[in-house]
Formats: sequence, structure tokens, C-alpha cells
Amino acid sequence: MSTHRPGTLIVGASQAGLQLATSLRQLGDEAPIVLAGSESQPPYQRPPLSKAFLAGKTDAASLEFRDAQWYDAQRIDLRLGTKIERIELAGPSSGVGIATTRAGDRIAFDRLALTVGGRARRLHIDGSDLDGICYLRHLKDADDLRTRLEAARRVVVIGGGFIGLEAAASATAAGKDVTVVDVADRLLGRAVAPVVSAFYLDAHRRRGTRILLERGISGFEGAGTVRAVRLTDATTIPADLVLVGIGLEPRTELAEQLGLRVDRGIVVDEFARTSHPGVVAAGDCTVLPHPLTREGMVRIESVQNAISQAQIAAASLLGIERDERSVPWFWSDQADLKLQIAGLSSGYDDYVVRGDPASEQFSVLYYRNGRLIAADSINAPRDYMVVRKVLGDGGTLPADRVGDVSVPLKDLMRASTAPTAVA
Repeated sequence: MSTHRPGTLIVGASQAGLQLATSLRQLGDEAPIVLAGSESQPPYQRPPLSKAFLAGKTDAASLEFRDAQWYDAQRIDLRLGTKIERIELAGPSSGVGIATTRAGDRIAFDRLALTVGGRARRLHIDGSDLDGICYLRHLKDADDLRTRLEAARRVVVIGGGFIGLEAAASATAAGKDVTVVDVADRLLGRAVAPVVSAFYLDAHRRRGTRILLERGISGFEGAGTVRAVRLTDATTIPADLVLVGIGLEPRTELAEQLGLRVDRGIVVDEFARTSHPGVVAAGDCTVLPHPLTREGMVRIESVQNAISQAQIAAASLLGIERDERSVPWFWSDQADLKLQIAGLSSGYDDYVVRGDPASEQFSVLYYRNGRLIAADSINAPRDYMVVRKVLGDGGTLPADRVGDVSVPLKDLMRASTAPTAVA
């Protein structure tokens, strides 16, 4: 049993956790840093797991952010395979405390950060324990899925969100018979406008993926290994492999144990501070004020948010309030379709389609009360970059003109920021 000299304990060797540790050093912090993660792999990129890694275009080593020498040079004590099971704080306003691992080790700290991420939401229905029913969140999940995919012929993907569609595209491109099943009436329904949902429905079907909407799952069939997926309409779909991609559940157990405020995630303010003044949190586990408007609370599962929020959290641990407003951005690669999202479209009351969806190169710009709030760009990176710049500058683009593809968006941006002549 060992006790570490106090410093910063970061629970969760995620992208947010690594960024937080890195930012502490960049801000001049010399105190000890322990970065504890339950996985056996050093912090790695997660987005490629359902894309390039699953398609066999990259390997595990290339996903790692840093090598062992870097952690040593930065004096970051990276503890892999370390599950923190209990945390005790010295008082209601103190960040000083002791963490206890599953192995019984005790880690003393005087600053605490939670970057614990989330877990794949699981199905608990008849047959859900059969072999061949997979989830995709960690590297080991992706490695197992890639191996199974090589031997499978019939693949069923449950969930028409980003993870499900990315994996389905990879499986279809590999020559598998792929069916996507979703209980909703359209794909990506919580993230994009109906016109974008319709585009992806048609695009995946054109590439050979079968998609069934408004179909629930009642169970799985098989003797030891899954052989079919049973739908709520009593039909069955033969399957050698099933991937369940129905969302993410933030890990809040430690936060709840500490008595932190939790509501769909660990609630933090614009400075990444939890309801306990001595504890910060960042990444997929958090619910935060809208990063641009500060209106309402949102949960953002993205690389950009993990990085920017971790940078803010590091500053807060050092007593620095960095009130940085950043444009949320996200991307999704599905076959040869690259979706880039700038801003958050939730709450939109109007949208404009720029370009022809049939060309597989277009954008959808979202508005609320006449102001631009977000854009989805499919194979249209220039549109995406302009919208991201406009939102970052606190500007807008005229809704009555953005649909004209003969006028570059950057020209509209210049026009909207040009000084008004005074008579």
C-alpha cells in the first residue's frame, strides 16, 4: 500500500484528462500530477475507432497521443489499469483528499479533476448476453469488433446515430450484408435537420446498407452465439454479428459519491468547476453552459469540447478564470461522406439548404430568431470553415442569401462585417 505526495489527481486517462495534465504544465504548474486510467492503454484517439481503425486503415499504436518518454519528460505519473473506487475530500470547500484504488492503493492529492468520460449504453433484453453482441467505446472493443467483422457475413447495427452509421459504412465497404435498425423515424434525429436525415438515409441505401426505421428490438436469438435479431413487429433479421450503438452514459458514480450535482452528467460552470469548489470536471462526463451563448445546459461529446474544457479546467485548478467562448465542432466520416458540424443546432427555428443534396456536396445552415447558430456541411469544407469563423466572431450570415451557391459564403461574411456608410 502506498501514498503519493500530494499534487493534482486526474481521474480518467481520456483525451480530456491528458489535455488537462498537459495544460497544467503549459501554465507553469510544477506540482506532481497523477493521471489515473482504468484501461491498460495510454490515452488514445477514440474517433477513429468506428472509422479508420475498424476499416483496418490504422493500428492501435498510431492512435496513442504520446509515448512513454513524453510522460516521463513532463513528470506526469501515468497509472494505467488503475480503477479509482473511492474518493474522500477533507472538507466541503477543500480539494485536498485521498483516493483509493481497487487494488487498495491510496493516492493523496490537493487538487482533483474528473475526466471519467462515459460508457456505451447497453441493452438489457432477452438474449442480450449472447456472444457476438458488441459495443464500441474502448480500443479493446474496436479490436474485438474488427476481428469479428472479418469472419462475419451478416451484420446488424442497432442505432442510427453517428457511431452506428460510421461502423455500418465500414462494414458495408468491407462487403458485408449490413442492416441498420433504429426505433426513431429518421437517422441522426437528435443532431440534424430532417433534410440531412433524409440525405443520409438515401446515401447509405445507395451504398448497399439496408436501413429499417421505427423498428424496436425485442430480443436476440441464438444458442450461445447470436444468430438473429428479433424486432418488435415479430420479424427477425439473421445476424452473425450485432453492434449496439445507442448512445453514451456519462460516468457519474464518483461524482455522486462526492455529493456533486449531477443532472444528465456532472454539472459544471463555464470555468469547468463542479458544485464543489475544489473539484473540476471536463469531457464527455459533464453538462455545461452553452460554450458560446452560456444559455442553457448542454452535454457535448466531441474532441473539441474535451480539449477546450480541459484547458479551462486546468486554469481553474490554478486559480485562473479563463472565460473562453469557443465554437463547438464535430465531424463524422461515413464511407466517402465527410460531415463537419460547426455550432449547436438545437433550438433552431429555421434552416437553409445550400447546394443540392443529390450532389453529395451541400450545407445546411441553422437559424434561431434570424441569427446563424450552426451548420452541417457534407463534403463542403469551405462552408464549414466560414460558418465556424462567423460564429467565433459572434456574427451571422443573411438567411435570405446563403442558399445562393453562386455567391461564396466568405463574400457574405465580408459583407456582413463591412462598416456601414454614414450619410
